[in-house]
Amino acid sequence: MNINNINVNKYPISQMLDPDSRVVFEIPRYQREYVWGTREWAALYDDLSDNDEGYFLGSIICINSTTNTLLPKFEVVDGQQRLTTISLLLAALYDVLNSHRNELDEDQQSDVLQLKRKLVLKKTIQDMRVVPQVQGNNLDDYMGLMARVGLIPQRAMPKYAGNRCMVRGFNYFKRRIEADIAESSNLLHTLFQILDKVNSAILVMIEVSNHADAYTLFESLNNRGMPLTAVDLIKNLLLAKLDLAESNSMDYYFARWREVLSNLGDDYSVQERFFRQNYNAFRGTLNIPFRKDDRQYPLGIIATRSSLLDIYEKLIIHDPKHFLDVITENSAIYSLITLQKADGLPSGLRECFQDLQRVQGAPSYLLLMYLLKNRTELCIDDDQIAEVIRMLVNFFVRRSVTDIPPTRDLTRLFMAYIEEIEQNRYTGNQVFTSLRAKLLSVSASDDLFAEKLRGPIYDENSGACRFILCSLAQRGMTNETYVDLWRQYDSKQYVWSIEHIFPQGTNIPQPWVDMIAGGDPAKAREYQTLYVHTFGNLTITGYNSALSNKSFSEKRDRKDNAGKYIGYRNGLNLNADVADKDIWTIDIINERTEKLVQEILSFFAI
Repeated sequence: MNINNINVNKYPISQMLDPDSRVVFEIPRYQREYVWGTREWAALYDDLSDNDEGYFLGSIICINSTTNTLLPKFEVVDGQQRLTTISLLLAALYDVLNSHRNELDEDQQSDVLQLKRKLVLKKTIQDMRVVPQVQGNNLDDYMGLMARVGLIPQRAMPKYAGNRCMVRGFNYFKRRIEADIAESSNLLHTLFQILDKVNSAILVMIEVSNHADAYTLFESLNNRGMPLTAVDLIKNLLLAKLDLAESNSMDYYFARWREVLSNLGDDYSVQERFFRQNYNAFRGTLNIPFRKDDRQYPLGIIATRSSLLDIYEKLIIHDPKHFLDVITENSAIYSLITLQKADGLPSGLRECFQDLQRVQGAPSYLLLMYLLKNRTELCIDDDQIAEVIRMLVNFFVRRSVTDIPPTRDLTRLFMAYIEEIEQNRYTGNQVFTSLRAKLLSVSASDDLFAEKLRGPIYDENSGACRFILCSLAQRGMTNETYVDLWRQYDSKQYVWSIEHIFPQGTNIPQPWVDMIAGGDPAKAREYQTLYVHTFGNLTITGYNSALSNKSFSEKRDRKDNAGKYIGYRNGLNLNADVADKDIWTIDIINERTEKLVQEILSFFAI
């Protein structure tokens, strides 16, 4: 772990929230909302109650954002849930203690005043020690609570605040405190005992100088809270820089960021992949402002998970507004490729992108993003884009079956090709022909592809096997005979699934033993091991569970209650050479395998 300018200090709560200091812990407005609930509140309160004083509560990570040395300020980039919860507990304690103020002696009243200064800065009336972020009414709810317990001047409690986490957390702690004192013979002793437990509890404060260092820490520390992701931190840094420049426009910029995430969808792995591929696709342009010597890519040769934050921190600091404009435009392009937002996309392109998803072609998205963004300069249209995608689909089918080239080489392959486009200034059909040459140079030979196709393909790669079978089955469909072979039930199971003609189950039914192996169970098991997962023994059918281990003729001729064929005579062209058979033998399986292998070699040629 390589981090510069890091300070790590262990503080009791009484010192971290020092009543005599003017330190403020501010949770940036763009962080996720306060989301802790009963489980976390109970765990924290029980931990404090059940352990001795000095209990360790975990760590928080902060960036020193002080601009005025008289008003030190820390940006809380991890640990906001914990720090906010501690403040709610202290506020609940203050509320209960203050309701018994007439029973307190002078020293106890001084302790209550000190408690107040942990929550509101000394010599002010409403400057809070911990400042929650504004999203989801967090800040308004918190200030409404502080006003309700008399810590700051009166203000209206926001509508429906009682249903949100801030007020619910405060009420939870107040109920727990009141339950404890109800069971106590000495009310004030119990209240101050609880206060001592909180004051003495330990937090480790880790102070770093930038967001990239914060992310490195997130990767290595196991905090109780909800650690931020790389994408969260990119957002935090971007909106922090925009907030410094134009604080009045923060809502506008936050809405722009939500548009970016809307383009990418909710899956974090997709979001992170976009940010890596965005840099890797456009690194030539992105590095231009940073070139000071002979290095072509001063920001980095490639964006990886470990280098992502460092690259994007430099880009954002250089020009946050331009960065937001570009990332919004590029995420919109990405939304087309991933079909996150594909309204208006020509049906041909939609089907191409869908096929690329199904063959796990995501490593090529960086190339497609580059081509789509620069399509005018490259002089390529929708038909040429579709042609490129179909070639990529074929490439990924062959790669999935042969594992050539290896997965680790794919990103650099497409980055190198983008560089080749830029250096040679390819346009129009040159883009397709040069890419074809590139893919041919790194792909497995037809001989190796065929050898893999003749093997137990289903056992080795069921996903690629399904895509290939569905592609072959769809070739003969017309508008009248079309069926969606990728349709799924609500359970996410495919309606149409791969069917093993010679059953794959351990207990081979006797009719199959007789037909395949002349009644020899041992020979039947041997044949099953060798041939059951090969293409010749596979097809696509619905109602797979209804066919299962039935005899060949029963599986071939099976009908549903309406008299419609649901066996191998179900109308799919893929089943034509199965439906006309009366028996199923190893010779037939081998012949069909070879026939399908030749069709696949032709169909998925690069």
